[in-house]
Amino acid sequence: MLMSMTGFGNSKGHLQGKEIIIEIRCVNSKVNDFRLKIPNSYRQHELELRKILNDRVIRGKMDLSISVDSKGGDEEFAINKNLFLNFYNQIKALSGEIDLSHSDILNAIMKFPNVIMSQDTLISKEEYQFVLDLLYEAIEKLNDFRSIEGTIIANDMVFRIKSILDQLEAVEKEDPKRFVLLKEKLLKSLRNNFEGENIDMNRFEQELLYYIERLDITEEKVRLRQHCDYFLEEINKESTQKSRKLNFITQEIGREINTLGSKAQFSPIQKLVVNMKDELEKIKEQMANVL
Repeated sequence: MLMSMTGFGNSKGHLQGKEIIIEIRCVNSKVNDFRLKIPNSYRQHELELRKILNDRVIRGKMDLSISVDSKGGDEEFAINKNLFLNFYNQIKALSGEIDLSHSDILNAIMKFPNVIMSQDTLISKEEYQFVLDLLYEAIEKLNDFRSIEGTIIANDMVFRIKSILDQLEAVEKEDPKRFVLLKEKLLKSLRNNFEGENIDMNRFEQELLYYIERLDITEEKVRLRQHCDYFLEEINKESTQKSRKLNFITQEIGREINTLGSKAQFSPIQKLVVNMKDELEKIKEQMANVL
């Protein structure tokens, strides 16, 4: 099973007149990078929320958004009575020295921090557990999304690898023709350059075998097939994090294709090699999007 780096998950629920919506978006990243946009009343639980994400979401740059829409309206805000009276008594004590009217004192106090507070400064255990349940649901949807997208990418990669194997079969069919053409080309060149001279055909055959041995692509064909089979084997394993190993295999596939192309010196095979390289580049582009 292959998983995509990108994904989206959301959940929504209602509790005690509040609508709570959680959304998670994930994009490509080499490490876990979380950005949280949550109400102030949830900040006390931020570390725990981050730990849950780190434990349940595999690698990615992620945005977590938790929004709370309360139907309570003005009731969700209140005056911090003790703090208000504390400020009032201190300023009232100075009113004899400073010319302040009663309305000036009230206006000043209302602008002080924390005098007007949200009723949700501390959330209840019931609400926090409700939020955690919604978070787990959103994470599950995110992972399902990444799994589905990963399956699509995996199927595309498998199609590309099988295409490379098809090109390889075509190379094997063309390879015998290559030797015949090389022999004819070398013999023609030899006769054109040494016309009228006696040619030792036995020596020519020995040199030809030596030359052809240096251009033999049997080893490259065998290794290329082995690497492609290994790629297909790895991509079908149950592990969810495979990109690193698949990247290594892809590099080996690229080396064999390049060596095969440089040794071929035969137009039909070189055209097939170009097709292989094109398929491999598409695999590399997809590799950047998976875990």
